[in-house]
Amino acid sequence: MKGLYSFFSLLLLIAVALICIQWAQWHYLFGVVIPYVAAAIFVLGIIYRMVKWAKSPVPFRITTTCGQQKTLPWIKSNRFDNPHNLFGVLVRMAMEILFFRSLFRNTKADIKDGKIVYGGNKWLWLGGLAFHWTFLIVLLRHFRFFTEPTPFFVGWIQSLDGIMQIGVPVLYMTDVILLGALTYLFLRRVIVPQMRYISLASDYFPLFLIMAIGTTGVLMRYLPSAKVDIIAVKELTLGLLSFNPVIPEGIGAMFFIHLFLVSLLLAYFPMSKLMHMGGVFLSPTRNLANNNRTHRHVNPWDYPVPGHSYEEWEDEFRELMKGAGLPLEKE
Repeated sequence: MKGLYSFFSLLLLIAVALICIQWAQWHYLFGVVIPYVAAAIFVLGIIYRMVKWAKSPVPFRITTTCGQQKTLPWIKSNRFDNPHNLFGVLVRMAMEILFFRSLFRNTKADIKDGKIVYGGNKWLWLGGLAFHWTFLIVLLRHFRFFTEPTPFFVGWIQSLDGIMQIGVPVLYMTDVILLGALTYLFLRRVIVPQMRYISLASDYFPLFLIMAIGTTGVLMRYLPSAKVDIIAVKELTLGLLSFNPVIPEGIGAMFFIHLFLVSLLLAYFPMSKLMHMGGVFLSPTRNLANNNRTHRHVNPWDYPVPGHSYEEWEDEFRELMKGAGLPLEKE
């Protein structure tokens, strides 16, 4: 039900947008106003979340990393799983951000014959890695719509992405892998009982939203009836970036739906779990060196606090305690 709620909510948004675009002809609203509002929410929301997280006090080193910690010289430490210096932290962060190393080492637990059995769980790592990397490549490919002249790397990416040319236009591998990875991540939440139990509507909605963005993009590229004028699209995007927006002729409804979904993703991003993209950089378990055994760390909040000893407390309430028959250390 939670998944259906998210799915039909997204369908309703698409239906409303289609009616406004196709019949009301509100092209300027969906081509200029909504993208600008979404971009402002995206930028301001990320800045707010990052500043708020950065202000969170972390007085101690959080030692929840793996591997042997650096202690005595004759005990070999794990330099990257449990780093004690800046270089080790940078390597650990790079392996986590680029290759999801902690997810690769993840295990799953199951009960068989009344016993807990642990096993590998590499499919989640593979699906997550495939989704994130293909999403990045698709985003870089879209630079040809936002820049003039087009950066040199965009051509290289397109050539490598379409190296297994199938038909005309070229079938990009990332289009297929992206939608396949999203399908796997969705089915995992539906089929696995434990994941289905803990999944919320806020977990399904981003999956459906990114699926819809990818699907509309694929339809515009490969479906003849949904094709759009690429030159007109680039004119619109360059106008948005230069704050001189125009709505050229020849842009179909499918593109405005695609742009609306992208704007919806941008506006939804800062207030959702998708903010783990920025949060990983501020995670104390990742960005702090675990050197508790090699360096002395003094709590900056450990300032002298005026106390009230028991002896002073007993002197203050001596008569009352004596009257109540309570034992006294000092008569």
